[in-house]
Amino acid sequence: MSFKDRMIDSLGSFASRFNSLRYIMAIKASFITLMPVIIVGAFSVLISNMVLDPVNGLASFSFFAPLAQLKPIMSSINYATLSFLTIGAVFLIGIELGRINGSRTLFPGLLAVICFIAVTPTTLDMMVGDQMMVVKDVLAKQFSDTKSLFLGMFIAIISVEIYSRLEKVEKFNIKMPDSVPPNVSASFAALFPAIITVLLLATFGYVFHRITGMYLYDAVYKVVQQPLESVVQSLPGILVLMFVAQLFWVIGIHGNQMIKPIREPLLLGAIMVNMTAFEQGKEIPNIITMPFWDVYMSIGGSGLTIGLLFAVLFASRRKEMKEIAKLSLGPSFFNINEPVIFGMPIMLNPILAIPFIIIPLITGTIGYFATSLGFAGKAVVMVPWTTPPIINAWLSTAGSMGAVVTQLVCILVSFLVYLPFVRVASRRAERAQLEAEQLAVETSEVKSS
Repeated sequence: MSFKDRMIDSLGSFASRFNSLRYIMAIKASFITLMPVIIVGAFSVLISNMVLDPVNGLASFSFFAPLAQLKPIMSSINYATLSFLTIGAVFLIGIELGRINGSRTLFPGLLAVICFIAVTPTTLDMMVGDQMMVVKDVLAKQFSDTKSLFLGMFIAIISVEIYSRLEKVEKFNIKMPDSVPPNVSASFAALFPAIITVLLLATFGYVFHRITGMYLYDAVYKVVQQPLESVVQSLPGILVLMFVAQLFWVIGIHGNQMIKPIREPLLLGAIMVNMTAFEQGKEIPNIITMPFWDVYMSIGGSGLTIGLLFAVLFASRRKEMKEIAKLSLGPSFFNINEPVIFGMPIMLNPILAIPFIIIPLITGTIGYFATSLGFAGKAVVMVPWTTPPIINAWLSTAGSMGAVVTQLVCILVSFLVYLPFVRVASRRAERAQLEAEQLAVETSEVKSS
């Protein structure tokens, strides 16, 4: 077996094992469910600032000034969606993991939320007026928004795992008579496992705080989440993440699904922070976010294959390549490019795989420096990944024309880089066809003689 075949087998085997992990399956399914919530919150931020804001929005014009009175509506939607993202993630991960473990109810999700709040500080020192006061029985925003996302994910997984194992212990199950309705019987069966699970996690959170002087939130955020954020939100970090995704695509595995458990919590958390800052009129902190990935590194789909389609239509003389390009162009405008990846194909194609891997790294670098230099605006709105190019650049940056121009430059670069590889691929296809036709003629002559 060649080195290439061994590498493909190894990556394929790793991908299969990785995607079959229960925790990875639960996290991916949960963030897919959360996406509409994030987008609803994002558009509330967009409307609030671009339409209803009396200083910078449409409401700054006297004719539209009454619209400013509606801004509290958008603020309430923003608070209800983005400020409680961690609570939603904990609940959904609990449900998904419980389902994978065999539970038929929604209770594991509720239990995960209870355990998360049980290890979260609810007594805070707050400045009230001009003096510091102790406020009890409140949940600070930092414990419900994306700053606590990793702690929430860990607690959801641990609590449901403990509960699922205890649920299988016979002596912890309360047996009810057959005449009792199944839903009531299931509630009593869950009673002792739930009590023990909550007690264990709440006690652990209390003991950890007494020994270290830190809450679990502080430890997880500083030791796990913050270092990961600093890596992924740096240019080298995001390029490595993209390289891994593209490598899996080339061997026929959905690259975005492979990196989603790492990418989603971090990049979605980054755009949530930007949206909050934008809503409050503060400086936007993060360059690399989920929209940055979509706007500069995944235009027309993974590998910026929109540039490949234009290059094929411009330079290739192969009829089959042009037909695939024409059929793939429509979906590509909505960032769907499986038809070109598997139809051209790019998968296991050493010629087209090279630009497919390197182009997003080039355009990501272009987008990063254009944003860091202030030419393109930072992303402040989460838009659906199927939003067409140009529109997604304009919407996600709240109207930055520099972002639109930068995206157009990225598309042009992808076209220019793909162009020579398309010509090589076309020549190879023509040569292979001529050799096949010549072989067919020689075979025919041999048979006739």
